[in-house]
Amino acid sequence: MSSRDAHPRVVGYGVRRTNAYAKLAQIMGAVSWRCQAAWGFVFAGVVVRWVAGTTSRSMAALERLSGALWAGRSRGGVIQEDSERHDAFVQSLARGLEVIRAFGAERPEMTLSEVAKVTGMSRASARRFLLTLVELDYARTDGRAFALTPRVLELGYAYLSGLTLAEVAQPHIEDLVARVHESSSVAVLDRTDIVYVVRVPTKRIMTVNISVGTRFPAYATSMGRVLLAGLGPTEVDRLLARSDIAALTPLTVTDPDQLRRIIDEVRARGYAITDQELEGGLRSLAVPIRDRQGKVIAAINVSAQAPRVSIFQLEQEFLSPLLDAAARIRADLPK
Repeated sequence: MSSRDAHPRVVGYGVRRTNAYAKLAQIMGAVSWRCQAAWGFVFAGVVVRWVAGTTSRSMAALERLSGALWAGRSRGGVIQEDSERHDAFVQSLARGLEVIRAFGAERPEMTLSEVAKVTGMSRASARRFLLTLVELDYARTDGRAFALTPRVLELGYAYLSGLTLAEVAQPHIEDLVARVHESSSVAVLDRTDIVYVVRVPTKRIMTVNISVGTRFPAYATSMGRVLLAGLGPTEVDRLLARSDIAALTPLTVTDPDQLRRIIDEVRARGYAITDQELEGGLRSLAVPIRDRQGKVIAAINVSAQAPRVSIFQLEQEFLSPLLDAAARIRADLPK
C-alpha cells in the first residue's frame, strides 16, 4: 500500500512529521501515559518555569495568557464539553493547547482564519490565543500568517526529560533488534491512540515513516491491543466507543464486539498479533511492559514483513525474545 493510496485515517495520524516544530504535537501526545489530564500540567509547568525570572513586561504577557486561556467559549469545534470530564477540567486551557496542536507538517503556517477553522473557534478567540503565543515567543507572525517557533519544543522536551521508560527501554530494544533482526518499538496509550516512545528499525518495512511521537489507532495495532487488554472491560468499552473505527486495510477488524473478544484473548494469553490490519504486508507481535506493581504501562513489539515471516514464526521465534526484553525493561525501571 503506497502512501498515496494509504487510508486517510492512517495519513491523518501525522506519521510523516518532518517539520521540527510539528514534533511538539506528537511528543505531547505521550503525556497521558503519566497522567490522563497531563496536558494542562505540562503547559502550566513551562509557564511556571518561564515566570521564575519575570520582568514587568513578561508578567504582563503572562496576564494576557491567563486572560486568553479563560476567554473563549466552545462554538462546536474540536474541544467540546464532555459529561465524563472532571469538574476541574479547564476547557479554555485545552483550547489554547489545541491551537498549538493545530500546526503540523501539513500546516506549518496558517492564517488567523485557517486556525479558527481547524480548531473550530471563533476568529476572536483564535486571535487571542495566537497573539498570546506570539508574545511568549512560542509563535511568530509576519502580520498575516502564524507559525510555531523553536521555543515550543520546550513543552514536549520538558516531559521527555523525565520519561525514564524510554531511557531504560532503548538499550534493551537495541539488543532485541540485534537478536531477531527485525524492527522493534515501545508505545504507550493516549486515549484511543498509541504513541511511539522508542523506535529501533532494521529496515523500512512500512510505506509510512515511524518515529518517536508517531500515533496510530490502538484498535488496529498489536501494541494497542496489548495496552487495551491492560485496562478493565468498562474502560475498554469506553475507549472503543470513542474510537473512529475504520477499515485501514481489507483485513482490519472493525466490529466492536469482535474487537472486545480479541482484547479478552490478548489479556488471557499475554500477547497480541496483528496480521496486516494496519498496513498490508505488515505483521506485528506485541507484549506488555509492566511496572514494579504489575500495572501495564507500555507495550513492546516486533514487526516483520508478511511475505517473509509467518504468524507461526512470529510466535515460535520472536515471542520468547520479546518477553525477555519486556522482563529486562521492567527489572531496570526505578522502584
